[in-house]
Amino acid sequence: MKSCFSVLIALFVTSCFLLEGSSHLLGRKPSKLTKVLGFSWQNCGKPDDPANLKSLDISPDPIPIPGRLTADAKGTTSVELASPLSVNVTVEREVAGMWVKIPCLDEIGSCHYPNVCDLLNQLIPPPQDCPEPLHTYGLPCHCPFKAGDYALPSSEIDIPDVELPGWLTNGHYRVEGILGSTGKELGCLKISFSLHSSKN
Repeated sequence: MKSCFSVLIALFVTSCFLLEGSSHLLGRKPSKLTKVLGFSWQNCGKPDDPANLKSLDISPDPIPIPGRLTADAKGTTSVELASPLSVNVTVEREVAGMWVKIPCLDEIGSCHYPNVCDLLNQLIPPPQDCPEPLHTYGLPCHCPFKAGDYALPSSEIDIPDVELPGWLTNGHYRVEGILGSTGKELGCLKISFSLHSSKN
């Protein structure tokens, strides 16, 4: 999961919801076999937002944790994405037919990250090379992200063996990430998925 900002916008939901969680949870003893089913995504920003995800294909379905997935993505930004780059993440779980917001606990859940550029520098300290597959395709993993088009060709990504937060139980979830800078919205991405875990 440390390929945060893999391609432009897929970066912020995944990086702050899953990547940040993984960084806190690495080293804990895994106790479950987990599968992510029915992953889907959509842009949720304004028509004039400068940052947009054009395509994102992930397989297999279900996605195993731990395991390996194949992903390809394309995104674009008409402006440079530079520090401070904020992300506001909202995580909801379906309970009895209603969507319930999950609070921010230990920097995981519905959290506001004032500057993900600093977070990236902590996870991948410069001048360390960007992790694969970013390094192979010359994709950046630190701010600033220059204006232009970004593409990740079909690549295999290993998902680490980590224990997910206790509140992340079986069920249906949706996650919205809003990317911003100096009070202005730059882009918005919404993902939904179902989670199924079973004891080893």
